[in-house]
Amino acid sequence: MKKIFYCFAFALLLCACTPSPVSLAQIDAEEKAGNFTRAAYLIDLYIAETNPPATTVYDLQWRKDKMHRIALEFDQTKDDVMNYIKKYYPNVTDEMLSQWESEKSLEALTIDGERKYFAEAAPNLFRINRDAAARKREINPPAATVDKKEETLKKHLPEVIATASKAQRPLTAPVRMKVSYRVTLKPDAVPAGEVVRCWLPWLREDVRRQTNVQLLAVNDSNYIISPPQYAHRTLYMEKTARQGEPLTFAYEFSYRSAAEWFGLETKTLAPYDTNSELYKTCTAERPPHIVFSDSIKAISARIVGDETNPYRKMKKIFTWIDETFPWAGAVDYSTIDNIPAYVLENRHGDCGQVTLLFMTLARYNGIPARWQSGFMMHPNRTNLHDWSEFYIEGIGWIPMDESFGVNLFSEDNDVKYFYTNGIDAYRWIVNSDYSQPLFPAKIFPRSDLIDFQRGELEWKGGNLFYDQWDWKFDVTYEGS
Repeated sequence: MKKIFYCFAFALLLCACTPSPVSLAQIDAEEKAGNFTRAAYLIDLYIAETNPPATTVYDLQWRKDKMHRIALEFDQTKDDVMNYIKKYYPNVTDEMLSQWESEKSLEALTIDGERKYFAEAAPNLFRINRDAAARKREINPPAATVDKKEETLKKHLPEVIATASKAQRPLTAPVRMKVSYRVTLKPDAVPAGEVVRCWLPWLREDVRRQTNVQLLAVNDSNYIISPPQYAHRTLYMEKTARQGEPLTFAYEFSYRSAAEWFGLETKTLAPYDTNSELYKTCTAERPPHIVFSDSIKAISARIVGDETNPYRKMKKIFTWIDETFPWAGAVDYSTIDNIPAYVLENRHGDCGQVTLLFMTLARYNGIPARWQSGFMMHPNRTNLHDWSEFYIEGIGWIPMDESFGVNLFSEDNDVKYFYTNGIDAYRWIVNSDYSQPLFPAKIFPRSDLIDFQRGELEWKGGNLFYDQWDWKFDVTYEGS
């Protein structure tokens, strides 16, 4: 009897000392609480203990990657933020920080028990919050410098409108540009001898605004340009890493880019063919980002009302977004579950974020809308950029740039609302949709899950994120 008792006691002790297997619910709880280090550890343990299917492993590894990306972006401490804000509020207090956080003017998360702030949180405060923006202007008035992009547009847009009106066709005012583009992987980012796969942005040759495309040079003879049916247009190369040396992927090309303006305000528009595949596809929801939520429906009812003309509908949407959401530095799109909802909640957005909000509202209102993106190429103001197109029956796809907004530098309505039915010539179009596959196929999750602009790199060990490589491009303007 004593022997049985000891065996039973030993079994109980053994059970007490043996940890329970990790569950997905535990991982979810730790990640939701911001305990990223613990969540990542549990993910590794779960994979080791349960040997789940490859698809589950892929999803779990992506969750680790996402937490890593968030931690990289939320890298500012309270002291970092305080020191920046003190330039304008010398007596800033913890209560002021809490108030700005509750108002969504100051973006912060608790990660591994420490309050961390988005890298752009402090500068964004003075972009998003009206009182803070006014305080900054009062203490540090903006220098009387010339906005080079605005100066270009003041001349360019009236020219586009005049020539398009005279010729009775929207395509006009072309500019020829030569571009040198390069991506450089940092030394020893991957072991020597390993092959690095690289996708670089290429030009869409199936867009009427881009013509006379010429590839002038590539720093490797083995490259592949993706077929035109791929929504993300790429130039693909592979190179082998060498110890202690950076790895550069580079090329040069030239092309001719035209502007467009449609003058829709005075046109009579035909009704949509609501049975066409184009209409059904481009007015549909597309989770996780294009979702006709209760918020979207309520906003639409408020700003669109009973308007039936599709151009005037989209003009109302365009103007409301422009007036409501200031530009601010954006967190990594891949870390946002629903981008339009993020804009509505946080009351700000960059170019791609407000574009997706516009597309959602347009589609809900029966206006076909689709993504377009690449680069803005204005002299002295080049950058990544996203915009969109909307469809008018009998006319076709029309470019629209939400983040360029209403042109307040002009009282001429055609110039003022130019970007509701036109676009300037200073563009490099790479993408005709978002979140689409690359060619050749990428094995690991992309650095940018929504857009494709800077490029993508990976090796057999995984994706190479932006902190491991640099990108740069130069533009030469060669007239028309």
